[in-house]
Amino acid sequence: MVFRLIWESFRFAMQALKSNLTRTVLSLLGVTVGIFAIIAVFTLVDSLENNIKNSLSFLGNNIIRVDRFPFSSGPQEYPWWKYFRRPPGTYAEYQFLSERLKSAEGVTIFAEARTTAKQGSNAYERCNLQGVVFSHKDVYETPIGEGRFFTELEINAARNVAIIGVKIANALFPGQPSAIGREFKVKGLKFTVIGLFEEEGEGLFDAPSKDEGILIPFGAFSKLYNVGRYGLEPVIAAKGFDDDLELIALENEMAGLLRAKRGLKPTEEDNFALNKSEFIQNAIGSIFSVISAAGWVIGGFSILIGGFGIANIMFVSVKERTNIIGIQKSLGAKNYFILLQFLFEAVFLSLIGGLAGLGIVYAATFVDLGCLELILSIKNILLGLGLSSVIGILSGIVPATIAAGLDPVEAIRSA
Repeated sequence: MVFRLIWESFRFAMQALKSNLTRTVLSLLGVTVGIFAIIAVFTLVDSLENNIKNSLSFLGNNIIRVDRFPFSSGPQEYPWWKYFRRPPGTYAEYQFLSERLKSAEGVTIFAEARTTAKQGSNAYERCNLQGVVFSHKDVYETPIGEGRFFTELEINAARNVAIIGVKIANALFPGQPSAIGREFKVKGLKFTVIGLFEEEGEGLFDAPSKDEGILIPFGAFSKLYNVGRYGLEPVIAAKGFDDDLELIALENEMAGLLRAKRGLKPTEEDNFALNKSEFIQNAIGSIFSVISAAGWVIGGFSILIGGFGIANIMFVSVKERTNIIGIQKSLGAKNYFILLQFLFEAVFLSLIGGLAGLGIVYAATFVDLGCLELILSIKNILLGLGLSSVIGILSGIVPATIAAGLDPVEAIRSA
C-alpha cells in the first residue's frame, strides 16, 4: 500500500509538472531560492569557519599558554598597563613546570621572530623563525615531510641545525632535488637543514604558516636574539589531555606551581595569564552562530513564499482531480489514502525545488575563491532535503485534508 501510494503520488506530481510547466516551475522557484539561500549561507559559514580555524591551527588544541596579557579580561575595560608590568616567562620556569607538572602531556618553551633567510644570492623575507626545545613536538604538531626532527643532543648543545618550510626551501635552493644537508644563513649565522615541514598551502589570513617557518634549537635562537624581559619574550605552553576536567586540573596545577615559583603570597593576585587556545576558537564559533541565525532569517522568507507556491499547486491539483477523487472513493478508497496521496505529491514537488537549490549550491562550490574552499557537507545536504520535506508537508496538509473530505457523489458530479 505504501509503495503504491508513493508511486501514484510521484506519477501525479510528474503530471502536475508536465500539464503546466511554466506555472509549476514559477511556483517551485520559491522553494529553490529558499533552500539555496539557507544552504548557501550555511555552506559559506561552515567553510569560512573551517578555514579560519585551520589558519589558527598554530595555536594548537588543549593547550594552555603562559603569557603576560590574557586573551580576554571579560566585559570590563582591558587594563593593559597592569599586564605590561608583569614579568615574562623564563627558561627556569619552563624547567620547573616540566619537572613537576603531572596533568600535562608535554611542556615547551619557544620564542619567535620575523627574519630573512639567505643562501648565496637567494633570500626569503618574512620567515617565521622559532627557537624550540625537544619537547616542542609533544605540545605542537610538527609534521615532517622530509628529513627528521631534532635530537635531544642537538637541542641541548644548541647546534645550528634547522627544519624549514617548503616555500623557503624552494626560494633558497631552486632547482635542487632536496634541501636536506644544505646550508643557509640567518643574521650571518650558518644553519644546516635537517628536515622539511609538510606543505600546508595558503591560509585565509596572514597567520604563521609552516611553509614559511624555520625551527631551530632554543639555544641557537638565543645566539641570534636577546630573549627575556628586555628582548623577545618566550612563551611557555603545556598540552592537556582530551578531557575538559583534565584541562581544568592542568590549569589549576600550572597556576599553583607558577605562583610558588614566583614567590607570590596568598593575598597577591596572579602576575601571569594562562590562556587557552580554545578561547579564540569558541569566540569564532559564537560569531558564526550569529551569522547562521541571519541565514535562517534570510532564507526563511524565501521558503515561506515557496510554501505558498506549493500550496497553490496543490489547491489547483485538487480542483482539477475532483472527479478522479470521487471515482477513487466510490471504488473504496479510504480518506487516509487520498490524504497521503496528495501529501506525498506536495512533498515530491517540494523536494524537486529543494534539489534544484542544492544543485545550485553544489555548482557554486566549483567557483574559485582563492584560499577559501567551499564544501557542501552531508549535514547541509540532509538539512536542505529535510527542510524541503517539511515545507511540502506544511504546504500540502490543507489541500490534502480538503481532498480527503470530499463527498464521492458531489466529487463525481463536479465533472
